[in-house]
Amino acid sequence: MKEECGVFGAYSFNKPINYDIYFGLQTLQHRGQESAGIAVIQNSYVNCIKDKGLVSEVFLKENLDKLEGNVGIGHVRYSTTGNSDACNAQPFVANFTNGYMALAHNGNLINALELRKELEEEGRILQTTSDSEIILHLIAKYYRGNLIESLKKTMEKIKGSYALVILMDDKLIGIRDKNGIRPLCIGKKDNAYYLSSESCALDVVGAEFVRDVEPGEIVIIDKNGLNAVKVDTDADKMPCVFEYIYFSRPDSVLEGISVYKARYEMGRRLAIENYVVADLVVPVPDSGIPASRGYSIQSGIPIGEGLIKNKYIGRTFIYPQQRNREIGVRIKLNALKEIVRNKKIVLVDDSIVRGTTMKRLVPLLKKSGAKEVHVRISSPPIKYPCYFGIDIPTKEELVSAKMEVQEICKYIGADSLSFLSIDSLKKSVGMNNICAACFDGNYPSFAAKFYVA
Repeated sequence: MKEECGVFGAYSFNKPINYDIYFGLQTLQHRGQESAGIAVIQNSYVNCIKDKGLVSEVFLKENLDKLEGNVGIGHVRYSTTGNSDACNAQPFVANFTNGYMALAHNGNLINALELRKELEEEGRILQTTSDSEIILHLIAKYYRGNLIESLKKTMEKIKGSYALVILMDDKLIGIRDKNGIRPLCIGKKDNAYYLSSESCALDVVGAEFVRDVEPGEIVIIDKNGLNAVKVDTDADKMPCVFEYIYFSRPDSVLEGISVYKARYEMGRRLAIENYVVADLVVPVPDSGIPASRGYSIQSGIPIGEGLIKNKYIGRTFIYPQQRNREIGVRIKLNALKEIVRNKKIVLVDDSIVRGTTMKRLVPLLKKSGAKEVHVRISSPPIKYPCYFGIDIPTKEELVSAKMEVQEICKYIGADSLSFLSIDSLKKSVGMNNICAACFDGNYPSFAAKFYVA
């Protein structure tokens, strides 16, 4: 299972947190639209409600009020290559000899098949196809009264990307993988602590951003407050660059870097590297908007709303089937003929993955009267699969892995096509040490024995 999801956790010393988790998950809805779930500690057990659907569909006042408790976690899920069945919805909950546990996971384990086989040979029964359930079983397996040691042993065993929120021993626990590939941050409001995939969810519940969970760090929140344990590791910190390009909301801050400012800078540098004479800069809404503004300011070409987005449809990139993606593009965007007619257009988007969107948009703009359409992409060509939780599973699906830039240009019907360089991408984010394996094939060292780019 390869997932791009959102996790949220809350611990309050004096009030219920079910609605805070609900609003936090709504804010993280862009990270997963297939299922949602919330688990809370109630006395000596965990109450969990989860199902397929959006947060607002899964939770109504009637069932949300049943989740009253002071400690809880939530999850929004998007399955990329595995089942989207309700049984794979998270959080996962388990009772074992030493108590209870609930777990929610954002990321992907690259040694999941190996670990699953090992657990099954030991007689453990796994009820889902999710690699997240494997983590839950490993923690339970290693738990012998010492929580920290069981978590450390589990972290040594699993390989891949993970941001975890866990309920165990009346505690809220957050864990981030040793490379820090997937994001996780800490917030605080009055007498409550929060863990979230993105800082924007902290803003919504009125919490103050405290800091990011460090790579390889275990954060434990209980009646004594917040304590952290760092796992010894020589792994390099390598946050996922695609969080800055596409997945995170622009109002989030990751590793101290504004996602919006990073995207704006990508657009500005794109204009420096790939200027073209044109009348209008048109963003592909919504993820192309910050980069298009940077491109416009740097180039001096005015920006215009040439495409209108249907606000009632989700993100086409994260639809699990190609046919659904194509339908999604057709009903998601339409051209403003009055704006684009007789104009030379610079069409700015954040990425080209399969080419589905651009193959539709370029002809749409030309049919609507645009004289020329020059496509500018504020990231490099995606040539390699992602094994760490983003929906880029095979080279066969990546248009840039199969075609050169000029071939792609012809394929989408554009007058010209240019991408941002990897060097400018890293400068835009402000970090050299970042996972950009989908662009350059340089995977984190732990993955070398699993995949050859």
